[in-house]
Amino acid sequence: MTPVRTAAVEEALRRLETTEPELRAWVRVDADGARAQAERAPAGPLSGVPFGVKDIIDVAGLPTECGSPLRRGRIAEADAWLVDRLRAAGAVPLGKTVTTEFAYFQPGPTRNPHNPAHTPGGSSSGSAAAVAAGVVPLALGSQTAGSLTRPASFCGVAGYVAPAGAWPTTGITGLSPTLDAPGLLAADVASLAAAVEAVDGTRAEGAQSMRVLLWPGTELADIDPAMLDALERTGAALAAAGAETAALGESTRTTELAETHATVMAYEAARALAAEARHPESLSAHLDELLARGRSTPTADYEAALAVRDSARVRILEVLQDEADVILGPAAPGPAPHGLGATGTPVLSRPWQLLGLPVVTVPGHRDAHGMPLGLQLVGHPDRVGRLLAIARHTETLVRDIGGSH
Repeated sequence: MTPVRTAAVEEALRRLETTEPELRAWVRVDADGARAQAERAPAGPLSGVPFGVKDIIDVAGLPTECGSPLRRGRIAEADAWLVDRLRAAGAVPLGKTVTTEFAYFQPGPTRNPHNPAHTPGGSSSGSAAAVAAGVVPLALGSQTAGSLTRPASFCGVAGYVAPAGAWPTTGITGLSPTLDAPGLLAADVASLAAAVEAVDGTRAEGAQSMRVLLWPGTELADIDPAMLDALERTGAALAAAGAETAALGESTRTTELAETHATVMAYEAARALAAEARHPESLSAHLDELLARGRSTPTADYEAALAVRDSARVRILEVLQDEADVILGPAAPGPAPHGLGATGTPVLSRPWQLLGLPVVTVPGHRDAHGMPLGLQLVGHPDRVGRLLAIARHTETLVRDIGGSH
């Protein structure tokens, strides 16, 4: 008979054994370690809950290989801050999930649980797929461009990206210190909110008197009609439920912000991975190109990009305080693209990641082929509880109106 304290871990291991041959979401499973910790896990809000850890995030005693041969066999000496917080809440790390190379574009082997011929997204691909397949109820990810929001959308799960500086990145291999942010993936927003509260005490607040700005993202990408329909229907449902809705104004300058994000990321990545850049034969063409672009970016251009960021952040914080509670838009241009050779574009996340804003991906919509379509809610960094409450309410409305198209 399975002890009660280890039952969830045993179920996760059974589910993993069934799904992993096709899913390929895990790089290392620590079954014995997970069982041992579950037996002695402290009482807490997540007691006994198994979770996956993106393989750029340290778990003491396990390798952190970052999807690269350059980090093969490197053993973490201590837990990352986020892993430590979840352990303190009683949760149990099950193992390390697949990431793209140094959390950039080069895909890993993971497949989309809804259709294995389609990408799960990047770079938190293994974490999103493991949650979507029901292996674990919770997994850790990170975002520098669209590394968590996009796979959450493609795999049909809820995702949370913490605001800049809110959660320490201690124990996380970074790509761009200005842009990197830890985050979580869970099956639904309610579970996501419970995990956020366990990590830092933030509680989802009431969702009364919601003010929502709708943003289709069409200035940045060719948005799939099914995604635009999902946004329109959700906006209408929010309005019918009493929310004040309006269009996001052009003063947000999202096109400029997306371009600025790319400048900051390239410049900082070239410096963060300077040692790795000395081994170009061990880098993908994607990453080698990014680092070369960063090395050729003048410092004056980088500083100008940060000035653009600072100015725009002042404006958007005013909007999210005086004019609206959240911005609602597509989390990706459409469903997960066919093929495993690319992870899709992160362009719809770039403006908000540059500005350091918290984001929740709300699942529930699907296209005519049954592929998930996620919407993203962008909020004020000082009002994460309100963002989570509105996200939870929005997810309920999506279920009520029916997510299929």
